[in-house]
Amino acid sequence: MANLPDGPGLAPAVVAFGGGHGLAASLAALRRITDRLTAVVTVGDDGGSSGRLRAELGALPPGDLRMALAALASDDPWARTWTDVFQRRFTGAGPLGGHALGNLVLAALTEHVGSPVTALELAARLLGARGRVLPLSEEGIDIVAEVAGLDPADPAATRRVRGQVAVATTAGSVCEVWVEPPEPRACRPACAAVEEADWVVLGPGSLYTSMLPHLLVPEMHKAITGANARRLIVLNLVAQPGETEGYTPEAHLRVLARHAPGLTVDVVLADPTAVPDPVALAAAAADLGARLRLAPVRAPSAPGTHDPALLAAAFEAVFADYHAAPTAPEAPTAPEVPTAPDLPGIPAGPAAGSLPDRRSRSERPAIRPVMARATPPGASPRANHGPESPPAGRGTGPAGDQAGTLGPPDPRVTARDLKE
Repeated sequence: MANLPDGPGLAPAVVAFGGGHGLAASLAALRRITDRLTAVVTVGDDGGSSGRLRAELGALPPGDLRMALAALASDDPWARTWTDVFQRRFTGAGPLGGHALGNLVLAALTEHVGSPVTALELAARLLGARGRVLPLSEEGIDIVAEVAGLDPADPAATRRVRGQVAVATTAGSVCEVWVEPPEPRACRPACAAVEEADWVVLGPGSLYTSMLPHLLVPEMHKAITGANARRLIVLNLVAQPGETEGYTPEAHLRVLARHAPGLTVDVVLADPTAVPDPVALAAAAADLGARLRLAPVRAPSAPGTHDPALLAAAFEAVFADYHAAPTAPEAPTAPEVPTAPDLPGIPAGPAAGSLPDRRSRSERPAIRPVMARATPPGASPRANHGPESPPAGRGTGPAGDQAGTLGPPDPRVTARDLKE
Protein backbone atom coordinates (compact mmCIF):
# COMPACT_ATOMS: atom_id res chain seq x y z
CA MET A 1 0.00 0.00 0.00
CA ALA A 2 1.27 3.47 -0.84
CA ASN A 3 2.04 5.85 1.99
CA LEU A 4 0.12 9.06 1.30
CA PRO A 5 -0.11 10.61 4.75
CA ASP A 6 -2.80 13.12 5.60
CA GLY A 7 -1.34 12.96 9.08
CA PRO A 8 1.93 11.33 10.14
CA GLY A 9 2.01 7.84 8.66
CA LEU A 10 -1.64 7.83 7.61
CA ALA A 11 -3.05 7.07 4.19
CA PRO A 12 -5.93 9.35 3.17
CA ALA A 13 -9.43 8.66 4.44
CA VAL A 14 -11.61 8.24 1.34
CA VAL A 15 -15.37 7.93 0.92
CA ALA A 16 -16.40 6.57 -2.50
CA PHE A 17 -19.96 7.03 -3.75
CA GLY A 18 -21.76 5.14 -6.49
CA GLY A 19 -23.29 1.80 -7.30
CA GLY A 20 -22.84 -1.31 -9.39
CA HIS A 21 -19.80 -1.90 -11.58
CA GLY A 22 -18.66 1.73 -11.49
CA LEU A 23 -18.29 1.82 -7.72
CA ALA A 24 -16.67 -1.62 -7.75
CA ALA A 25 -14.05 -0.33 -10.21
CA SER A 26 -13.33 2.68 -8.01
CA LEU A 27 -13.03 0.53 -4.88
CA ALA A 28 -10.75 -1.99 -6.60
CA ALA A 29 -8.38 0.91 -7.33
CA LEU A 30 -8.68 2.78 -4.03
CA ARG A 31 -8.04 -0.30 -1.89
CA ARG A 32 -4.55 -0.45 -3.44
CA ILE A 33 -3.57 2.88 -1.88
CA THR A 34 -5.55 3.18 1.36
CA ASP A 35 -7.29 1.03 3.93
CA ARG A 36 -9.16 4.03 5.34
CA LEU A 37 -11.91 3.49 2.81
CA THR A 38 -15.70 3.70 3.01
CA ALA A 39 -18.09 2.83 0.19
CA VAL A 40 -21.51 4.50 0.20
CA VAL A 41 -23.90 2.63 -2.07
CA THR A 42 -27.14 3.68 -3.75
CA VAL A 43 -30.27 1.84 -2.63
CA GLY A 44 -32.65 2.51 -5.52
CA ASP A 45 -32.21 -0.70 -7.52
CA ASP A 46 -35.55 -2.27 -8.41
CA GLY A 47 -34.48 -4.87 -10.96
CA GLY A 48 -33.39 -8.49 -10.94
CA SER A 49 -32.65 -10.26 -7.68
CA SER A 50 -32.45 -6.98 -5.75
CA GLY A 51 -35.85 -5.86 -6.99
CA ARG A 52 -37.45 -9.18 -6.09
CA LEU A 53 -36.04 -9.16 -2.55
CA ARG A 54 -37.08 -5.56 -2.15
CA ALA A 55 -40.64 -6.32 -3.25
CA GLU A 56 -41.01 -9.62 -1.38
CA LEU A 57 -39.22 -8.80 1.88
CA GLY A 58 -39.11 -5.02 2.03
CA ALA A 59 -35.32 -5.36 2.15
CA LEU A 60 -32.80 -2.83 0.94
CA PRO A 61 -31.72 -3.84 -2.57
CA PRO A 62 -28.57 -5.84 -1.78
CA GLY A 63 -26.97 -6.28 -5.21
CA ASP A 64 -24.81 -3.15 -5.32
CA LEU A 65 -23.92 -3.58 -1.65
CA ARG A 66 -22.78 -7.12 -2.39
CA MET A 67 -20.63 -5.96 -5.31
CA ALA A 68 -18.96 -3.33 -3.14
CA LEU A 69 -18.16 -5.92 -0.48
CA ALA A 70 -16.68 -8.22 -3.13
CA ALA A 71 -14.51 -5.39 -4.47
CA LEU A 72 -13.07 -4.82 -0.99
CA ALA A 73 -12.70 -8.50 -0.02
CA SER A 74 -9.35 -9.84 1.12
CA ASP A 75 -7.19 -11.87 -1.25
CA ASP A 76 -6.53 -14.70 1.18
CA PRO A 77 -7.99 -18.14 0.28
CA TRP A 78 -10.72 -18.03 2.94
CA ALA A 79 -12.01 -14.64 1.86
CA ARG A 80 -11.73 -15.43 -1.83
CA THR A 81 -13.77 -18.60 -1.37
CA TRP A 82 -16.52 -16.76 0.46
CA THR A 83 -16.43 -13.91 -2.04
CA ASP A 84 -16.86 -16.35 -4.93
CA VAL A 85 -19.79 -17.96 -3.09
CA PHE A 86 -21.34 -14.54 -2.39
CA GLN A 87 -21.15 -13.72 -6.10
CA ARG A 88 -22.53 -17.11 -7.21
CA ARG A 89 -25.93 -16.79 -8.86
CA PHE A 90 -28.48 -19.61 -8.87
CA THR A 91 -29.72 -20.83 -12.24
CA GLY A 92 -33.01 -22.42 -13.21
CA ALA A 93 -36.60 -21.26 -13.31
CA GLY A 94 -37.45 -21.96 -9.67
CA PRO A 95 -37.82 -19.45 -6.83
CA LEU A 96 -34.03 -19.22 -6.37
CA GLY A 97 -33.31 -18.71 -10.05
CA GLY A 98 -31.50 -15.43 -10.66
CA HIS A 99 -30.66 -14.74 -7.03
CA ALA A 100 -27.03 -14.23 -6.01
CA LEU A 101 -26.27 -16.03 -2.76
CA GLY A 102 -24.76 -12.86 -1.29
CA ASN A 103 -28.04 -11.04 -1.84
CA LEU A 104 -29.88 -13.70 0.15
CA VAL A 105 -27.27 -13.67 2.91
CA LEU A 106 -27.44 -9.87 3.27
CA ALA A 107 -31.24 -9.96 3.38
CA ALA A 108 -31.16 -12.75 5.98
CA LEU A 109 -28.51 -11.01 8.09
CA THR A 110 -30.52 -7.80 8.08
CA GLU A 111 -33.64 -9.63 9.27
CA HIS A 112 -31.59 -11.46 11.91
CA VAL A 113 -29.81 -8.44 13.45
CA GLY A 114 -32.40 -5.80 12.59
CA SER A 115 -29.98 -3.37 10.97
CA PRO A 116 -28.57 -3.25 7.43
CA VAL A 117 -25.46 -1.46 8.72
CA THR A 118 -24.74 -4.22 11.24
CA ALA A 119 -25.47 -6.86 8.59
CA LEU A 120 -22.93 -5.26 6.26
CA GLU A 121 -20.35 -5.16 9.05
CA LEU A 122 -20.82 -8.89 9.68
CA ALA A 123 -20.56 -9.70 5.97
CA ALA A 124 -17.45 -7.51 5.69
CA ARG A 125 -15.79 -9.51 8.49
CA LEU A 126 -16.63 -12.77 6.73
CA LEU A 127 -15.03 -11.52 3.50
CA GLY A 128 -12.11 -9.78 5.19
CA ALA A 129 -13.13 -6.54 3.51
CA ARG A 130 -10.49 -3.84 3.37
CA GLY A 131 -12.77 -0.95 4.21
CA ARG A 132 -16.41 -0.41 5.11
CA VAL A 133 -19.59 -0.63 3.01
CA LEU A 134 -22.62 1.48 3.96
CA PRO A 135 -25.98 2.18 2.31
CA LEU A 136 -26.89 5.70 1.23
CA SER A 137 -30.05 5.33 3.30
CA GLU A 138 -31.38 2.58 5.55
CA GLU A 139 -34.71 2.85 3.76
CA GLY A 140 -35.22 2.08 0.10
CA ILE A 141 -35.59 4.98 -2.31
CA ASP A 142 -37.12 5.23 -5.76
CA ILE A 143 -35.54 7.12 -8.65
CA VAL A 144 -38.03 9.14 -10.67
CA ALA A 145 -37.33 11.06 -13.87
CA GLU A 146 -39.09 13.42 -16.24
CA VAL A 147 -38.31 12.12 -19.71
CA ALA A 148 -38.89 13.75 -23.10
CA GLY A 149 -39.13 12.11 -26.50
CA LEU A 150 -41.22 9.08 -25.60
CA ASP A 151 -44.26 10.21 -27.61
CA PRO A 152 -43.55 10.13 -31.37
CA ALA A 153 -46.55 12.39 -31.97
CA ASP A 154 -45.23 15.02 -29.56
CA PRO A 155 -41.44 14.72 -29.07
CA ALA A 156 -41.38 17.72 -26.72
CA ALA A 157 -43.89 16.19 -24.32
CA THR A 158 -42.52 14.70 -21.12
CA ARG A 159 -43.54 11.66 -19.16
CA ARG A 160 -42.71 10.56 -15.65
CA VAL A 161 -40.61 7.38 -15.49
CA ARG A 162 -40.23 5.60 -12.17
CA GLY A 163 -37.60 3.12 -11.02
CA GLN A 164 -33.88 2.72 -11.52
CA VAL A 165 -34.20 0.16 -14.30
CA ALA A 166 -36.76 2.22 -16.22
CA VAL A 167 -34.68 5.41 -15.95
CA ALA A 168 -31.45 3.64 -16.89
CA THR A 169 -32.95 2.09 -20.01
CA THR A 170 -35.27 4.86 -21.17
CA ALA A 171 -35.38 5.52 -24.90
CA GLY A 172 -36.09 9.21 -24.26
CA SER A 173 -34.01 12.11 -22.96
CA VAL A 174 -33.90 12.56 -19.19
CA CYS A 175 -34.81 16.16 -18.35
CA GLU A 176 -34.85 15.97 -14.57
CA VAL A 177 -34.43 13.33 -11.89
CA TRP A 178 -35.32 13.15 -8.21
CA VAL A 179 -35.80 10.58 -5.46
CA GLU A 180 -38.92 9.52 -3.56
CA PRO A 181 -39.61 9.86 -0.75
CA PRO A 182 -38.28 13.40 -1.32
CA GLU A 183 -36.36 13.55 1.96
CA PRO A 184 -35.22 10.04 2.89
CA ARG A 185 -32.98 9.88 5.92
CA ALA A 186 -29.35 9.41 5.01
CA CYS A 187 -27.40 6.67 6.76
CA ARG A 188 -25.85 8.41 9.78
CA PRO A 189 -22.56 6.46 9.74
CA ALA A 190 -22.20 7.36 6.05
CA CYS A 191 -22.63 11.07 6.82
CA ALA A 192 -20.13 10.75 9.67
CA ALA A 193 -17.62 9.13 7.31
CA VAL A 194 -17.95 12.07 4.91
CA GLU A 195 -17.34 14.53 7.74
CA GLU A 196 -14.11 12.72 8.64
CA ALA A 197 -12.89 12.13 5.08
CA ASP A 198 -9.90 13.63 3.33
CA TRP A 199 -11.33 12.80 -0.09
CA VAL A 200 -14.83 12.23 -1.46
CA VAL A 201 -14.90 10.33 -4.77
CA LEU A 202 -17.95 10.36 -7.07
CA GLY A 203 -18.01 7.99 -10.02
CA PRO A 204 -17.48 6.35 -12.32
CA GLY A 205 -21.01 5.12 -12.80
CA SER A 206 -24.40 5.75 -14.32
CA LEU A 207 -25.06 9.47 -14.07
CA TYR A 208 -28.75 9.50 -13.17
CA THR A 209 -29.03 6.21 -11.29
CA SER A 210 -25.67 5.74 -9.53
CA MET A 211 -24.04 9.16 -9.08
CA LEU A 212 -26.85 11.68 -8.71
CA PRO A 213 -28.98 9.86 -6.09
CA HIS A 214 -26.36 10.58 -3.44
CA LEU A 215 -26.66 14.29 -4.12
CA LEU A 216 -30.47 14.17 -4.19
CA VAL A 217 -30.81 12.94 -0.59
CA PRO A 218 -30.85 16.26 1.32
CA GLU A 219 -28.82 15.13 4.35
CA MET A 220 -26.14 13.56 2.17
CA HIS A 221 -26.13 16.54 -0.20
CA LYS A 222 -25.44 18.76 2.80
CA ALA A 223 -22.72 16.43 4.06
CA ILE A 224 -20.95 16.26 0.69
CA THR A 225 -21.16 19.94 -0.21
CA GLY A 226 -20.28 21.10 3.31
CA ALA A 227 -17.45 18.67 4.05
CA ASN A 228 -13.86 19.78 4.50
CA ALA A 229 -12.89 16.86 2.27
CA ARG A 230 -11.61 17.46 -1.21
CA ARG A 231 -13.98 16.24 -3.91
CA LEU A 232 -13.02 14.24 -6.99
CA ILE A 233 -15.24 13.14 -9.88
CA VAL A 234 -14.22 10.19 -12.07
CA LEU A 235 -15.88 10.37 -15.47
CA ASN A 236 -17.11 7.37 -17.43
CA LEU A 237 -15.19 6.11 -20.42
CA VAL A 238 -18.22 6.03 -22.72
CA ALA A 239 -21.79 7.28 -22.58
CA GLN A 240 -24.50 4.86 -21.51
CA PRO A 241 -27.10 3.76 -24.06
CA GLY A 242 -30.49 5.04 -22.99
CA GLU A 243 -29.61 6.97 -19.85
CA THR A 244 -26.89 9.26 -21.25
CA GLU A 245 -26.62 8.31 -24.90
CA GLY A 246 -25.28 11.29 -26.84
CA TYR A 247 -23.86 13.08 -23.78
CA THR A 248 -20.34 14.45 -23.93
CA PRO A 249 -18.14 14.32 -20.81
CA GLU A 250 -18.83 18.01 -20.14
CA ALA A 251 -22.58 17.36 -20.40
CA HIS A 252 -22.26 15.00 -17.43
CA LEU A 253 -20.73 17.77 -15.34
CA ARG A 254 -23.44 20.23 -16.31
CA VAL A 255 -26.14 17.78 -15.29
CA LEU A 256 -24.44 17.37 -11.91
CA ALA A 257 -24.30 21.15 -11.49
CA ARG A 258 -27.95 21.46 -12.49
CA HIS A 259 -29.16 18.88 -9.98
CA ALA A 260 -26.79 19.58 -7.08
CA PRO A 261 -26.78 23.30 -6.23
CA GLY A 262 -23.77 24.28 -4.17
CA LEU A 263 -21.61 21.37 -5.33
CA THR A 264 -18.00 22.34 -5.82
CA VAL A 265 -15.27 19.95 -6.91
CA ASP A 266 -11.48 19.94 -6.71
CA VAL A 267 -10.53 17.49 -9.47
CA VAL A 268 -12.27 15.95 -12.47
CA LEU A 269 -10.44 12.82 -13.62
CA ALA A 270 -10.90 11.50 -17.15
CA ASP A 271 -9.16 9.24 -19.62
CA PRO A 272 -7.79 11.35 -22.52
CA THR A 273 -9.10 8.91 -25.13
CA ALA A 274 -12.64 9.49 -23.81
CA VAL A 275 -12.47 13.29 -24.10
CA PRO A 276 -13.22 14.61 -27.61
CA ASP A 277 -12.78 18.25 -26.54
CA PRO A 278 -10.39 18.76 -23.59
CA VAL A 279 -10.81 22.53 -23.63
CA ALA A 280 -14.60 22.28 -23.35
CA LEU A 281 -14.32 19.71 -20.56
CA ALA A 282 -11.80 21.87 -18.70
CA ALA A 283 -14.24 24.77 -18.89
CA ALA A 284 -17.07 22.65 -17.50
CA ALA A 285 -14.77 21.40 -14.73
CA ALA A 286 -13.71 24.95 -13.89
CA ASP A 287 -17.36 25.91 -13.64
CA LEU A 288 -17.58 23.48 -10.72
CA GLY A 289 -14.37 24.93 -9.26
CA ALA A 290 -12.30 21.94 -10.39
CA ARG A 291 -9.12 21.27 -12.29
CA LEU A 292 -9.29 18.72 -15.08
CA ARG A 293 -6.77 15.90 -14.88
CA LEU A 294 -6.33 13.60 -17.85
CA ALA A 295 -4.76 10.20 -17.17
CA PRO A 296 -4.92 6.83 -18.96
CA VAL A 297 -7.27 4.65 -16.90
CA ARG A 298 -8.95 2.52 -19.58
CA ALA A 299 -8.52 -1.27 -19.39
CA PRO A 300 -6.68 -2.40 -22.55
CA SER A 301 -8.72 -5.60 -22.81
CA ALA A 302 -12.10 -3.96 -22.03
CA PRO A 303 -12.29 -0.45 -23.46
CA GLY A 304 -15.51 0.40 -21.61
CA THR A 305 -14.11 -0.35 -18.14
CA HIS A 306 -11.51 1.18 -15.85
CA ASP A 307 -8.28 -0.68 -15.17
CA PRO A 308 -7.79 -0.97 -11.36
CA ALA A 309 -4.00 -0.52 -11.49
CA LEU A 310 -4.14 2.48 -13.83
CA LEU A 311 -6.99 4.07 -11.89
CA ALA A 312 -5.07 3.51 -8.63
CA ALA A 313 -2.03 5.24 -10.16
CA ALA A 314 -4.19 8.18 -11.20
CA PHE A 315 -5.77 8.44 -7.73
CA GLU A 316 -2.37 8.26 -6.07
CA ALA A 317 -0.95 10.97 -8.33
CA VAL A 318 -3.84 13.31 -7.52
CA PHE A 319 -3.66 12.63 -3.78
CA ALA A 320 0.12 13.14 -3.79
CA ASP A 321 -0.16 16.43 -5.68
CA TYR A 322 -2.46 17.80 -3.01
CA HIS A 323 0.12 17.01 -0.34
CA ALA A 324 2.78 19.01 -2.17
CA ALA A 325 3.37 22.67 -1.40
CA PRO A 326 0.81 24.73 -3.34
CA THR A 327 2.02 26.89 -6.19
CA ALA A 328 0.03 29.50 -8.04
CA PRO A 329 0.27 29.01 -11.80
CA GLU A 330 0.82 32.05 -13.95
CA ALA A 331 -2.22 33.45 -15.74
CA PRO A 332 -2.07 32.25 -19.36
CA THR A 333 -2.49 34.54 -22.32
CA ALA A 334 -3.89 32.14 -24.90
CA PRO A 335 -4.26 28.38 -24.73
CA GLU A 336 -1.45 26.39 -26.29
CA VAL A 337 -2.25 22.91 -27.51
CA PRO A 338 0.92 20.97 -28.31
CA THR A 339 0.82 17.20 -28.65
CA ALA A 340 1.84 15.02 -25.72
CA PRO A 341 4.73 12.75 -26.76
CA ASP A 342 3.34 9.70 -24.98
CA LEU A 343 -0.33 10.13 -25.93
CA PRO A 344 -0.53 11.30 -29.55
CA GLY A 345 -3.22 13.82 -30.33
CA ILE A 346 -4.01 14.68 -26.71
CA PRO A 347 -3.39 18.29 -25.64
CA ALA A 348 -0.64 18.85 -23.12
CA GLY A 349 1.48 21.73 -21.93
CA PRO A 350 4.35 22.59 -19.61
CA ALA A 351 5.30 20.37 -16.69
CA ALA A 352 2.78 20.40 -13.90
CA GLY A 353 3.21 22.06 -10.56
CA SER A 354 1.29 20.93 -7.53
CA LEU A 355 -2.45 21.25 -7.17
CA PRO A 356 -3.97 23.86 -4.84
CA ASP A 357 -4.47 23.25 -1.14
CA ARG A 358 -7.57 23.55 1.04
CA ARG A 359 -7.76 27.32 1.01
CA SER A 360 -11.15 28.85 0.36
CA ARG A 361 -12.08 28.74 -3.31
CA SER A 362 -11.90 32.52 -3.61
CA GLU A 363 -8.24 32.33 -2.51
CA ARG A 364 -7.23 29.49 -4.81
CA PRO A 365 -5.12 30.09 -7.92
CA ALA A 366 -6.50 29.82 -11.42
CA ILE A 367 -7.49 26.31 -12.44
CA ARG A 368 -5.68 24.50 -15.24
CA PRO A 369 -6.36 21.12 -16.76
CA VAL A 370 -3.65 18.57 -16.10
CA MET A 371 -2.42 15.67 -18.20
CA ALA A 372 -0.88 12.77 -16.31
CA ARG A 373 0.97 9.66 -17.39
CA ALA A 374 0.16 6.37 -15.77
CA THR A 375 2.54 5.43 -12.99
CA PRO A 376 2.32 2.40 -10.72
CA PRO A 377 1.28 3.05 -7.12
CA GLY A 378 4.27 4.17 -5.09
CA ALA A 379 6.16 5.69 -8.04
CA SER A 380 6.59 9.42 -8.55
CA PRO A 381 3.86 10.63 -10.90
CA ARG A 382 4.75 12.64 -13.97
CA ALA A 383 2.16 15.09 -15.22
CA ASN A 384 1.66 17.87 -17.71
CA HIS A 385 -0.70 20.79 -17.71
CA GLY A 386 -3.10 20.93 -20.59
CA PRO A 387 -4.46 24.12 -22.12
CA GLU A 388 -6.31 26.49 -19.85
CA SER A 389 -9.94 26.89 -20.78
CA PRO A 390 -11.53 30.30 -21.28
CA PRO A 391 -14.10 31.36 -18.67
CA ALA A 392 -17.52 29.82 -19.24
CA GLY A 393 -20.88 30.31 -17.58
CA ARG A 394 -22.51 27.31 -15.98
CA GLY A 395 -24.67 25.33 -18.36
CA THR A 396 -27.99 24.18 -17.06
CA GLY A 397 -28.54 21.19 -19.29
CA PRO A 398 -26.59 18.53 -21.10
CA ALA A 399 -25.92 20.97 -23.92
CA GLY A 400 -25.09 23.80 -21.56
CA ASP A 401 -28.10 25.95 -22.46
CA GLN A 402 -28.63 29.06 -20.36
CA ALA A 403 -32.42 29.22 -20.33
CA GLY A 404 -32.79 27.50 -16.96
CA THR A 405 -34.10 24.17 -18.26
CA LEU A 406 -32.34 21.07 -19.42
CA GLY A 407 -31.77 21.01 -23.14
CA PRO A 408 -31.34 17.96 -25.39
CA PRO A 409 -28.26 15.77 -25.02
CA ASP A 410 -25.06 17.18 -26.49
CA PRO A 411 -24.59 15.31 -29.79
CA ARG A 412 -20.78 15.18 -29.64
CA VAL A 413 -19.87 11.69 -28.53
CA THR A 414 -17.45 9.05 -29.73
CA ALA A 415 -18.74 5.76 -28.34
CA ARG A 416 -21.70 3.96 -26.82
CA ASP A 417 -21.57 3.00 -23.20
CA LEU A 418 -20.95 -0.27 -21.46
CA LYS A 419 -22.80 0.40 -18.24
CA GLU A 420 -20.40 0.89 -15.38
